[in-house]
Amino acid sequence: MSTNEATTAAADKAAPGAKGLDRALNALGTLMIVLSAVTPASSVFIIVPGVIALAGTGSFLSFVIAAVIGLFMAFVYAELSSAYPMAGGEYTMIGRTLGRFWGFVTLVLVFVSIVLIVAVIALGVGTYLGVIIPNLSPQWVGVVTIILAGAVAAMRIKLNAFVTGIFLGIEMLALLILTGLGFAHVERPLSSLFTAPQLLDATTNTLVPASAAIILASTAVSLFAYNGYGAAAYFGEETHDAKRNIGKVVLWALVITVAAELIPLTAVLLGAPDLVGLLAAPQKIEYFLEARGGHWLTVAISLAIAVAIFNAVIAIILQAARLLFSSGRDKTWFGPINNAVASVHGTYASPWIATIVVVVLAALACFIDLNLLLVVSGTSLVVIYALLCVAVFAGRRNGTTSGGHYRMPLFPVPAILAFVALIYVAYQNWLDAAFGRPSLIATLAIMAVAAIYFLLFLARRADWNLHGPDELAG
Repeated sequence: MSTNEATTAAADKAAPGAKGLDRALNALGTLMIVLSAVTPASSVFIIVPGVIALAGTGSFLSFVIAAVIGLFMAFVYAELSSAYPMAGGEYTMIGRTLGRFWGFVTLVLVFVSIVLIVAVIALGVGTYLGVIIPNLSPQWVGVVTIILAGAVAAMRIKLNAFVTGIFLGIEMLALLILTGLGFAHVERPLSSLFTAPQLLDATTNTLVPASAAIILASTAVSLFAYNGYGAAAYFGEETHDAKRNIGKVVLWALVITVAAELIPLTAVLLGAPDLVGLLAAPQKIEYFLEARGGHWLTVAISLAIAVAIFNAVIAIILQAARLLFSSGRDKTWFGPINNAVASVHGTYASPWIATIVVVVLAALACFIDLNLLLVVSGTSLVVIYALLCVAVFAGRRNGTTSGGHYRMPLFPVPAILAFVALIYVAYQNWLDAAFGRPSLIATLAIMAVAAIYFLLFLARRADWNLHGPDELAG
């Protein structure tokens, strides 16, 4: 048995309390939390309209291409998380394969991004609650959402799986209704999405062909709609038989996410009563719902989306708290801070102080300008994905991932194709001087700050290393 395998095998037997988190989840429970973090309904209502605005009915092909790239990345995540099913997620995977420096850079980049993303999505709750309570303050609704979600996240992980599972059911029901409305009123053939994609020419208000270049450029946005399946790794220390199950959870999360987003998109594009009206509408999904389901159904679905966003906030806070917990356990910061964020609640077996820290930071971030939040967090995913692609190569070469129970098929083809696609996505972002380029610069700035901290405080510290729960006990 390899060192890595022995490490996680011992961790599988760890009890809550002094040794860490409570291994109380089966694969289904972990899958519920991960899908809640992905929040397919929020993607359909928030990200999909943006892609439709860019590529028209070509958005269908954009999402298909993004699904293929997502599958390649899911293979990468599954292999790495199978080897290191630990609370540090990408930080642990990259740190153990590429070294401490890249591990710490990943830690900072992921944590900053997650906290800001919690704020961004929480700010959207007010928009959907506004259908029944107008003139709500987005900032204060966001703060209340984060506090309530944090209170749930501080409870036992098994309770969180149950709660997020119920909310996820509501979310999926909303998508099912949306899909049913589209396929019940099909106005154009499915083949038109493949052979004759169209978009709206804003100057003439007429439909024109969607070029391959526009469809490919929109793929860069579509890729973000599927993101979140890799969150399974963060719950590895709380999942039974994690080495065997986490990789499966990653792949199932990706498959379900693609189906839950691509099928409703297809239904809307085929079932819209007027394609020009859909593409010209400022709120595209709401336009479709009003046209096919009426006002009150639109209100009900909007409330379901508010529930979906709240559910996502719970799941992502769970993820961020475990990342911070892991960093404290590794003694990344200074003594009292490490001890605090690495502490586990005696009753709930949750990283409760780390959860509070995440809640406070995300609540404060609600008062930062939304555009700035989006710029700072927008392209970090590209860098993280790229590092993971390199990490899976390094793990195979140096044997650090040999203890995993999942191996991607056709290695190294999926990792290479994913990496090439990420270079293209980064290039497309760099061409976008208004948003993409500043976002890439912000990502590089965060990485530079992390590198400086590492060189000043961690590089020479022999006590800073990446620990599993059993290694810490030993």
